[in-house]
Amino acid sequence: MVTEKHFKPKELAELWGFSTDTIRAWFDLEPGILIEHRPETMHKRGYKSMRIPESIARRVYESRLQKS
Repeated sequence: MVTEKHFKPKELAELWGFSTDTIRAWFDLEPGILIEHRPETMHKRGYKSMRIPESIARRVYESRLQKS
């Protein structure tokens, strides 16, 4: 849904008490995540920007709780 809140990995890391790297790993292959990837060029480093919809964040978080 377009009007749904989307989180940056850093925001979820702060909310949930995990590292940003952990959050990125959890959501990296998750369907429905918005990812903008800019490849590295000769003068600029590459980056991958990720936005996680609230509904997917909630589902993954609840799934992780059940595993513990």
